Amino acid sequence: MNKLVLNIALPAALFISIVKATRKMFAQDIVLTMISLVGVTGLFMLSYYLDKLMFHRSTQEAAICAMIAGSPTIGFLGFAVLDPIYGNNATTNLVIGIVSIVVNAVTIPLGLSLINKGQNALKCKVANKKSSGSTQVEVKLPKKGTSAVTTKKVAVPDDVPVSDEEAKALKEVGIQREIDLVHSEFKNRAGKGKAAAKNSTWSSIVDAIKKPVAAAPLIAVILVLIGIRIPTSWAPTFDLIAKANAGVAVLAAGLALSTVKFSIDKEVIWNTFFRLFLTPAIIVLAAYLCGMGSDPTKISMLCLATGLPPAFSGIIISSRYNIYVKEGASSVAVSTVFFAISCILWIWLLPIIAGVFH
Repeated sequence: MNKLVLNIALPAALFISIVKATRKMFAQDIVLTMISLVGVTGLFMLSYYLDKLMFHRSTQEAAICAMIAGSPTIGFLGFAVLDPIYGNNATTNLVIGIVSIVVNAVTIPLGLSLINKGQNALKCKVANKKSSGSTQVEVKLPKKGTSAVTTKKVAVPDDVPVSDEEAKALKEVGIQREIDLVHSEFKNRAGKGKAAAKNSTWSSIVDAIKKPVAAAPLIAVILVLIGIRIPTSWAPTFDLIAKANAGVAVLAAGLALSTVKFSIDKEVIWNTFFRLFLTPAIIVLAAYLCGMGSDPTKISMLCLATGLPPAFSGIIISSRYNIYVKEGASSVAVSTVFFAISCILWIWLLPIIAGVFH
């Protein structure tokens, strides 16, 4: 189900939602666009660095944390939360659309590239250890150009992220191993030690962009910026595929939650605070400092749009690649429950803040 969401349903949903936008939408409120772009991306990176600093997480774990604590679930809850409060109007759609594009077209590819970079660095580190152990397993691989399957003996190094086939061959041990982001989807790592040891930021970005969940929103944004409109007859096809996204993603996220022991610790509390309180507070402050004070309603919309619970894409990627699953699942659960409090709090506070700035 994670593969279905990441490779088919979510890319279709992101593509069709973004490609319906226009260049006029971006230019209509350049201040709102820049605050969303710089604010959401900057807070994503702040979450990433603070997680590494405060909780001593690896690069890939901190990247997943940023996808959860640093990214709102605007695609799932944007309209469901903002429409009943502010009404379904052009301004609401503008705020949701711009924040959604930033989250899906910027932070997801950025997070995937950071995970790739961390995995490459880990493989390079292990490869340089002469005493590093390994386990001999038989891996079933498809023959190139055919539907047949061949069995191959492979030495799987300890501590290195593994492919799906290697994780299955390792049985109980493989359940705990981190899944290699690139090779689990495209090719087996066996016999490609030099390629696995590469630690290039550029190659990490390229590998991330190859993923449908990253490529689809980027292609959609490029089409919007150069003014190419897709035929209206295409929309129902993408919409039909996209409709599977919400249901399957929520079910897969629920299954991920059920596979780990729920716990609340300092990191989960911090992630919840960062997502629901610190992020919207910084966005509201930036909006007033950038001259949006004449339209407090739009600031209120932007506050709630960026202060939504964590993006489901983060926990889907976490469970798919077995990285930061326990902490990520707990953070999503706690943040979703506490959003009922933070939402009411912000609706009460924002008029007071507007009065202070005026």
